[in-house]
Amino acid sequence: MIRYVLSTILLAWALGFLWFAVFLPQPAGNARTDAVIVPTGAAGRIQQGLAVLDAGFAERMLVSGVAPEVRPAEFAAEFGVSPERMECCVDLGFAAVDTKGNASEIAAWVEANDIASLRLVTTDWHMRRAASELDRTLPAEVEVVRDAVRSEPSLASLFIEYHKLLASGAGGLVGI
Repeated sequence: MIRYVLSTILLAWALGFLWFAVFLPQPAGNARTDAVIVPTGAAGRIQQGLAVLDAGFAERMLVSGVAPEVRPAEFAAEFGVSPERMECCVDLGFAAVDTKGNASEIAAWVEANDIASLRLVTTDWHMRRAASELDRTLPAEVEVVRDAVRSEPSLASLFIEYHKLLASGAGGLVGI
């Protein structure tokens, strides 16, 4: 009986990992939302968020999890954002240090800015966990469009992120 249970668990884990690694989330296309949200992290996220803003698919942008020592002028210079664009449309969030913290920071910003729909821009391998944390944190009426930045993650990165997703899901089930 124990072998059967352990074999079933191992098979479920392996099939889950295969699904996770092979069917990575995709870009969202031209969906229009009130805001674009970008958790800091892997390359390409902030550039994609700014491209969404420049294309008019969102009016505002929050970059969540910015290091406390980063100044808005430094951010603007690094990513080629005009002072006018920074002033009107780009907010930097400094409170988050991890994915769960990003969700809390984003939820507070969404509430403070009366956002009804948002586009979450993050790396394809990170999207499921980031969206899951947001789903637990945001009010149900806030629409979240998932906009994955394509990447070429290593097997090790996928392995680690898959286990973080499983732990995050388990934590959500028990309320941690």
